[in-house]
Amino acid sequence: MKRESAGLVETKCHPIPEEIALEHGGRLAPATVAYETYGKLNRELSNAILICHALSGDAHAAGWHKGEEKPGWWDIIIGPGKALDTDNFFVICSNVLGGCKGTTGPSSLNPKTGKPYGLDFPFITVKDMVDVQKRLLDHLGIDKLFAVIGGSFGGMQVLQWCVSYPKMVRLAVPIATSAYSSPQQIAFNEVGRRAITSDPDWDNGNYYGRFPPTPPARGLSLARMIGHITYLSDESMHQKFGRRLQGKTEFGFDLASPDFQVESYLSYHGDAFVKRFDANSYLYITKAIDYFDLTKNGTLSLAEAFKGTSTKFLVISISSDWLYPPYQCKEIAEALSANDIDVRHCTIRSNYGHDAFLLESGQMNYTIQNFLSRRSVGDVMIKDVVTIRQGSSVEEAAMIMMTEGVTHLPVTDADGKLAGIVTAWDVSKAVALKLTLLEEIMTRNVVISAQEDPVEQAAKRMNEHNISALPVVDANHWVIGMITSDGVSRLVSVCR
Repeated sequence: MKRESAGLVETKCHPIPEEIALEHGGRLAPATVAYETYGKLNRELSNAILICHALSGDAHAAGWHKGEEKPGWWDIIIGPGKALDTDNFFVICSNVLGGCKGTTGPSSLNPKTGKPYGLDFPFITVKDMVDVQKRLLDHLGIDKLFAVIGGSFGGMQVLQWCVSYPKMVRLAVPIATSAYSSPQQIAFNEVGRRAITSDPDWDNGNYYGRFPPTPPARGLSLARMIGHITYLSDESMHQKFGRRLQGKTEFGFDLASPDFQVESYLSYHGDAFVKRFDANSYLYITKAIDYFDLTKNGTLSLAEAFKGTSTKFLVISISSDWLYPPYQCKEIAEALSANDIDVRHCTIRSNYGHDAFLLESGQMNYTIQNFLSRRSVGDVMIKDVVTIRQGSSVEEAAMIMMTEGVTHLPVTDADGKLAGIVTAWDVSKAVALKLTLLEEIMTRNVVISAQEDPVEQAAKRMNEHNISALPVVDANHWVIGMITSDGVSRLVSVCR
């Protein structure tokens, strides 16, 4: 086991006995959510990060299960010293509603019949999945997430989180995703579903409980092979396979065995997928992906869909991704910017295609870590701020500065709102000019900051106005803190 691994982990299950009202009108009860956690939740309950998995993922995002040879699916990102540092963060990942790795789905027992749901399982949406994740967080006692992060279908969940629970998410990182499924994405999903439903062993979803087990293996394997092609890029396939033959030196001129390495590769992944995934879950989850549309079928603009969120975003696209092309991430970033939402759009340069977010360890760690470590003004501001009431004298201001050891005094009115600011330089000038009233020396047009502003933004304002401190005010214009150039000089960093 590598030293930076999250270590041995176990999947836990949380029961939800109460009825779940689904977006399309259906009902589900009871339900179970499978999840894993890494790291420790701090005393303030402020360091929780939710990871949302992609179509074929599950709750096992990092660390090792006892006796297994492979770590979790995003072990390159989660663990001590990595972007999602489990020495600092409490990381959570759950299997989505409709899945087949511990969370209630089509293969789960229907309490009304005592048999697996099959196609009696209600249709679900990405919103339903997020609502179930919210119930898990309620169980864990978490009412605010430091960040929500996910790629592909996981990125859709990230976006839905910011729309459904806009005040609950501080930072969001949607990766290689879209705000709505495109016709091409829907088309590939439908071909995969048709492969499954055309398999005679699918039997209208009633393939559970047979002996020996006969799931629609051919259809599910074919669906996975089709999907896997979309996760790669043309260049990565050239590099990985070229036209190299598999276990032979010349063409076989038959249909009994594959000739090319790429054929063997796809067959292997298709067969392996059948052993770990349920065909009906594939049908339900891909349908939920197809239905996903934050514009509500065009009745809203994407900018309107994001109204009300105060979340800060890092949107990541993959240069060679043709399943979720970079323009779709750019569209998300532009819609967020239209609402004056703090957003960065970064493109990972990679030949791996869509799967790059699972493979590009260096770039992903660097980009995400930079974003998560970016501080807001509220993180570094001086909170116990000394103020002076409007109408006071210069002598009183001088005494406060000497006693408290400060060089900047926010001036407040009778309601406690910011009315101006005076500095040690202003007081010195007043003494030289024999001025006695505070109103004669204070600056009224004060450059201010808000606690949610990035530290970089505050530093830029101080530099532009050639000042060394900014009062921090709330929505009522009450002074809640002070940020100084000394306080930010060590923390300012730029994500490029």
